[in-house]
Amino acid sequence: MPDPLFIIAPGRSYTSLVGGMIGQHPDIYGLPEVNLSAIDTMGQLLQRLQGPFDFGLAGLLRLLAELHEGEQSEEAVVRARQWLSERRHWTTREMWDHLQEEVGDKIMLEKSPLNNFRIEHLRRLLDIFPNASFLHLTRHPGTAGKSSMALREQLREGRGAGGEGQKTRSMDPEQGWLRAQKNIMEFWHDLSVGQYMRVKAEMLLREPEFYLGQICEWLGIRTDAEAIEAMLHPEASPYACMGPPSAKFGNDPNFLKNPVIDFDRLKKIKEPPLEAGAEWRGGEAFYKDTLKLARQFGYA
Repeated sequence: MPDPLFIIAPGRSYTSLVGGMIGQHPDIYGLPEVNLSAIDTMGQLLQRLQGPFDFGLAGLLRLLAELHEGEQSEEAVVRARQWLSERRHWTTREMWDHLQEEVGDKIMLEKSPLNNFRIEHLRRLLDIFPNASFLHLTRHPGTAGKSSMALREQLREGRGAGGEGQKTRSMDPEQGWLRAQKNIMEFWHDLSVGQYMRVKAEMLLREPEFYLGQICEWLGIRTDAEAIEAMLHPEASPYACMGPPSAKFGNDPNFLKNPVIDFDRLKKIKEPPLEAGAEWRGGEAFYKDTLKLARQFGYA
C-alpha cells in the first residue's frame, strides 16, 4: 500500500483549499479531517471529541459513511457512529489500516490542524507511517491571524463549525501560528531526506499549475495535464460540501460552503510587509520568533 501524505500547517493556512486540490489527483484520495493524531485508541477519540467538541468527529464519520456505504446521508452517518463505537478497542494504527484498505491503492491525504498542535501528534503519525510524506504549507502570520479572527467571530455568532453557543479559544492567533510552526520545524529534523517539502501557500495559489506539478514530481505521481486539471476542481470531492445534520463539517466551513476555486481572487493574494504587524492588535509588532520564522519561510 502507498504511504500517506500529510499537509502540516497552522490553522487558517489555506490547507482546506490546497488539500482539496491535491486530493483530486487521480492517484490520491483526499480525506476530510479525521483527528486521529492525538489519540491511541478509538475509545480515547470518542471520549475526547464529545459534548461541545463533537463536531471534531464529523470528518471521520463522513469518511466512514462514504467508504462503507457510498453516501453521507444522516442515516449512513448514524450507522458510521455506531460502527465506530463498537470498535472503541481499536488502536489508531488499526483505524488507519482500515481506511487504507477501503481507499485501495491511492495515496491517502490528510490535513487535520490538530496534527500540529503538539509535536507528539506529528511523531505519532511518523511512528505509524515511517515513510509518509509531509507537505509543510506556510502562510503569512498577519493574514493567517486575520483569517483566524474572522472565523472566531463566525463561531461567536453561531454561523461556523461549532454552531450556536460554540466556545472559541482565546489564544492570540499569532501564538497559535508560532506554536504550530515551531512544532513543525522541530519535527522536520525527525524526517529523512525526501519526506518533507515546504511551499508558500500564497505562491501555490497564484500559480497552481506550476506548484501542483512540483508537488506531484516530489511524490512521484502523474504530472500530465489531465492530472493537473483534476486538481483544479476541489469541488469534485464528495467531502467538499456540508454534511448531514449530525456531521456537518470535517473541514473549514467556508470552504465547504464554496469549494469552487476563484482564480481571479487567488491571483490577487498579497503578502503584507511584516513590519505592518498584527492588524487584530492595532498593528502591534510581531514577536521576534515569529519574524525570524516568517523570514525563513520567505516573507519580508
